[in-house]
Amino acid sequence: MAPPVVTSGIEKEEFEGKITFYVVVCAIMAATGGLMFGYDVGISGGVTSMDDFLEKFFHGVYIKKHRAYEDNYCKYDNHGLQLFTSSLYLAAIFSSFIASKTCTKFGRRLTMQAASMLFLAGTILNASAQNLAMLIAGRLLLGLGVGCANQAIPLFLSEIAPVKHRGGLNVLFQLAVTIGILVANLINYGATSIHPWGWRLALGLAGVPASLLCIGSFIITETPTSLIERNKHEQGLAALKKIRGTDNVLAEYDEIVHACEVANEVKHPFKNLMHRSNRPPLVIGIWMQIFQQFTGINAIMFYAPVLFQTVGFKNNASLLSAVITGTVNVGCTIISVMYVDKAGRRTLLLSACVLMLIAQTTIGGILQAYLKSTNNLDRNVAVAVVAFVCIYVGSFAWSWGPLGWLIPSETFPLETRTAGYACAVSTNMLFTFLIAQAFLSMLCHMRASIFFFFSGWILVMSFFVIFLLPETKNIPIEEMVDRVWKNHWLWKRFMNDNKNDDRKVSKLERGASR
Repeated sequence: MAPPVVTSGIEKEEFEGKITFYVVVCAIMAATGGLMFGYDVGISGGVTSMDDFLEKFFHGVYIKKHRAYEDNYCKYDNHGLQLFTSSLYLAAIFSSFIASKTCTKFGRRLTMQAASMLFLAGTILNASAQNLAMLIAGRLLLGLGVGCANQAIPLFLSEIAPVKHRGGLNVLFQLAVTIGILVANLINYGATSIHPWGWRLALGLAGVPASLLCIGSFIITETPTSLIERNKHEQGLAALKKIRGTDNVLAEYDEIVHACEVANEVKHPFKNLMHRSNRPPLVIGIWMQIFQQFTGINAIMFYAPVLFQTVGFKNNASLLSAVITGTVNVGCTIISVMYVDKAGRRTLLLSACVLMLIAQTTIGGILQAYLKSTNNLDRNVAVAVVAFVCIYVGSFAWSWGPLGWLIPSETFPLETRTAGYACAVSTNMLFTFLIAQAFLSMLCHMRASIFFFFSGWILVMSFFVIFLLPETKNIPIEEMVDRVWKNHWLWKRFMNDNKNDDRKVSKLERGASR
């Protein structure tokens, strides 16, 4: 039996609650899914630059790599090699939609458990691969796990976090991603000297973060929203009291119950997403993912060792340079954790756009001037390239990296939250796939101009933030419609399209009164 709903009569009261030890534990445990994702992003670029791996699976690339006269920009241009990296994201597109259903029907926690097990199965296949088919099959299983994890974890973090700290807690996911990338770069640096099985060790250690997520998913609580959504009201109220560290949660509980009642009336959430009133969060969620990828970040993070070899570093030096950028990535993500709920989302995004634009255009200019088809860059020039890559990565790390996941997870109403977030995640995976599959070919054909290509997108992103992205800091998730969308100069026009729905409600109320 559900506890009674208490109506406080105050629509916008500040909910009581604080950062409790239990919430921190739940957030850290859940964020290990980001560690899993980040490790894979970091490890794939390092492995694809290892001679033992290339000789076994991509012998043609191995031969091209060691030809002194081979074009600097084209030595890694191989569709099979790109498919090794990008195939994961094809599977993630599919699994993100499945995960939206499991998140709603079975909860966020169970979806995380499934993600960790799929990822573990893929890790075993990759580490023991004897041919390219096994390698790609393993990558597809990893992708299924990544799609489920990236769907469930940001939703979980947003729903357990107190309003004033929602941004910081949610950014823990991206912080874990960056730590995973850094750890992967360190392992690549060590594994490259282990012959001939160093690449197997590097791929196999992906099982560690997957195991941590699996164990953690049995320790953490389900979110109150998910429990109440599935009519487990008493468990939901108990969970809310536990994560807030207080018994005075009835106002927040009342709001969640109301949101769940509205959500349960929606039988087809994906169809409901197409309604005009749901267009603002859908447009924002999808374009945040597209822009995140067209900053060019994954081209850098996937292929950092390859890129640094292209500009003249030897194998070990290129892997070390990737470690340096990975360290910057982690440090600047911590800045986001500290300031996202103080400075706000828009400030972080716009400041990063300025620095990323400067870094990208400078890198493009240096390579255009100094890197020809067959020469190596002067050492000082190459170091300058690494420095600007670090500026670029650091700017992304406090902005478009974490906020690309945070903003879609907090802006959808509950009735379309899992469906809307699935669209955002699948869009991210689709464009990650496209960039991963195309980057090495783009580098070969566009050469240094590829950095000007990404710079153009960063300029577009800046205008997107200025004119279309509202600020969402310190606003309860269930009040986004009234306090964000209805007050935006453009999006409020879409919020007024509820006259027919209002008439339907009035008819129902009149019918009930009779």
